[in-house]
Amino acid sequence: MQAEDMEVPIINNLNENGQRQRPTGKYMFKVQQEESESSMESPNLEFEYGDTDTLTAELSELYSYTEEPEFALNRDYFEEDFRSHARERRWIELTLEEQRTYVMRLLDALEVTDRDKRLKVARAILYLAQGVFDECDTEVDVLHWSRHNVFLLYDMGIFTALLELLSMEIDNNQACSSAVRKPAISLADSTELRVLLSIMYLLVETIRVQTEDDRPEWRAAREAFKNELGSPLYNGEPFALLLFTMVTKFCSMNAPHFPMKKVLLLLWKTILFTLGGFEELQEMKVRGRERLNLPPLPEDSIKVVRAMRAASPPASAMELIEQQQQQKRGRRSRRPLVKQDSLDTYNERDPFKNDDARDEEEDPEDTDSGIEGEVDPLDRDVIIQPPPPPPPLRPPTERVNFPKGLPWAPKVREKDIEHFLETSRNKFIGFTLGNDTDTLVGLPRPIHESVKTLKQHKYVSIAEVQIKKEDDLQQCPMTLGEEEVEETPTEMLYLGMLPNLSQYVIALLKLLLAAAPTSKAKTDSINILADVLPEEMPITVLQSMKLGIDVNRHKEIIVKAISALLLLLLKHFKLNHIYQFEIVSQHLVFANCIPLILKFFNQNIMSYISAKNSIFVLDFPHCVVHEMPELTADSLEAGDSNQFCWRNLFSCINLLRILNKLTKWKHSRTMMLVVFKSAPILKRALKVKQAMMQLYVLKLLKIQTKYLGRQWRKSNMKTMSAIYQKVRHRLNDDWAYGNDIDARPWDFQAEECALRESIEKFNSRRYDKNKNGDFAPVDNCLQSVLGQRVELPEDFHYSYEMWLEREVFSQPIQWEGLLQNP
Repeated sequence: MQAEDMEVPIINNLNENGQRQRPTGKYMFKVQQEESESSMESPNLEFEYGDTDTLTAELSELYSYTEEPEFALNRDYFEEDFRSHARERRWIELTLEEQRTYVMRLLDALEVTDRDKRLKVARAILYLAQGVFDECDTEVDVLHWSRHNVFLLYDMGIFTALLELLSMEIDNNQACSSAVRKPAISLADSTELRVLLSIMYLLVETIRVQTEDDRPEWRAAREAFKNELGSPLYNGEPFALLLFTMVTKFCSMNAPHFPMKKVLLLLWKTILFTLGGFEELQEMKVRGRERLNLPPLPEDSIKVVRAMRAASPPASAMELIEQQQQQKRGRRSRRPLVKQDSLDTYNERDPFKNDDARDEEEDPEDTDSGIEGEVDPLDRDVIIQPPPPPPPLRPPTERVNFPKGLPWAPKVREKDIEHFLETSRNKFIGFTLGNDTDTLVGLPRPIHESVKTLKQHKYVSIAEVQIKKEDDLQQCPMTLGEEEVEETPTEMLYLGMLPNLSQYVIALLKLLLAAAPTSKAKTDSINILADVLPEEMPITVLQSMKLGIDVNRHKEIIVKAISALLLLLLKHFKLNHIYQFEIVSQHLVFANCIPLILKFFNQNIMSYISAKNSIFVLDFPHCVVHEMPELTADSLEAGDSNQFCWRNLFSCINLLRILNKLTKWKHSRTMMLVVFKSAPILKRALKVKQAMMQLYVLKLLKIQTKYLGRQWRKSNMKTMSAIYQKVRHRLNDDWAYGNDIDARPWDFQAEECALRESIEKFNSRRYDKNKNGDFAPVDNCLQSVLGQRVELPEDFHYSYEMWLEREVFSQPIQWEGLLQNP
């Protein structure tokens, strides 16, 4: 499937010329009013970013609310079988040996040919993995026995048996063909797959999470399971490849009954378990730099981000209108709604202190006159007003504590130093010395000091070393010999994904598009609700509300799994080898990932982050331990009391990080952000008062600031100030004032083609089975060449004489041609 086959998301509110339309009349007032209210009410979010949410939350998200009746079904099938084995006894009363004996019996029963009997046994195993909740009194007990049973099941070899059954279900052509013909697919079509995937997910997630009281044999089992999942033990490929195959099969409409949410959750957790999370990535990066004899990292980025504090978002247009009206009435001293504790904390008061507070509906860059457009009369009044008088000095006890220095150490690349010296030499000497960064003869003293400062902050990344090594290997293949490639889990996963990489990427983005809240339902889009819709559609208002919440929650979980999965793949591939990262990035860009993510953020992001699409009393394990209260429309509408939805904020941060990774140091992709009018969309995302999310939004704004024009920068001083405070500095980067738009033409195709050529050379050298074909020894002996046996087709003997007549005897031979020089 080609990248262009995928639907191109269209950013809302653009006219046919690609220019953003200004909302007018009542609609404009309504937008401004909504955004004014949301910016006034946005609280600080106590959110801690991590690999995953709490174990309880991650387990509860595995099940849809429509699957709730199946908990009792699992219990009934287990008890029916268990009573015949251990009369009048409970599972938690058995000794470990007795439990092992019973699990072995279940394993034997899994091999029966009767499909219904096999499903009953699988449900009994699922009940064990869920923690024999009928014998527990509290949620803690359920989690305790779930953990105990999961390690027991793994020790008895249950995962291998489940894998064989899963492969059978994937290849079940009868189920696939019947699902394709069905007009409406429901939970009943994926029962066997859902049970198998649920057990496997519980195994992977429970074993992955470490606890302080883990037994030594459990720690050994964790390492063994991790190696087993990451190595090519399943049909010569890692387990994750089987799940990727399920995703592509689903997206190609060949298996519309696959429970995609469970597949994606299991795939994400498998990658997280086998390759490692963000903490492990940081440790691997430190070890990788040590191996390459590079200086240590200037700081731990995870700790720096966690220590950051959120800033208040810029005020909206409604707040500024009200402020302006009050000033005209002569009440200049009163400033009711404009936030002063905001992104501009460290700056002294200046005439443009509040100019940027207009929301982007009023920004000059949104007008039809282009980036350098005229200022609105309304905006001009705000800009040219005199600065207000400074406030009286506060007593010393109320003084604001300013942070000591900036959070990040500045960085300089080698090519930045080379560019600086090239410019200086041209200016003062009249010629350059290429890549020489040591010779400073003839340059004035201040240039010497500048070069010294730049070298003090020089940062060499692992990627730069890998690119240099790859160039050397391409130029001197015989001298340097063959590269020794370490068989890491990341390397084995990449090797398995490489042949169908574009299909995997397009399939994931199709699912992300279908699950995005801004996507409209279309007849030709894929149906991701196969594992949430019940057989009988709701008939009461309460049932409809419950199903509506379930569907929204289902989509949110899919977005969460895909965003986390893509980010993990990008980060691990980048650390393993930069060109592995680049090929995945390029497939994402060609499949329209950049406009897709921007489309995702082109919504009321505060509403999305504070969405309450969950029913606490129906969440596992709460629903299997406590009595079920009567659900009412009011209780469903109220939702939980949480300030924000963890999974939605997690998804937003992941998508912003992916966008950063795709565009960093890529001029043509940065220009895509400008062309797609991303600045107003991203600036609205600053309303979310969470430091990490604001950091990645500001990074994306920083790389395109120089292309947005002087007027945009002048009108958005708070945002510029926040970028200065929160984003890492590159010492000779002119992001805040540069205007090199004309100097650097935007040739997207040339840049991407050059990158693609480097990637293909890398893949050919490292993974091509017929590599170094140009340097293979050649047999020059006529006797041995003619004596080689050639496999001929069977019918060759019958047509041999005809072939001789046509190709040899009837063709005139020009013998004199052999005597002439070629």
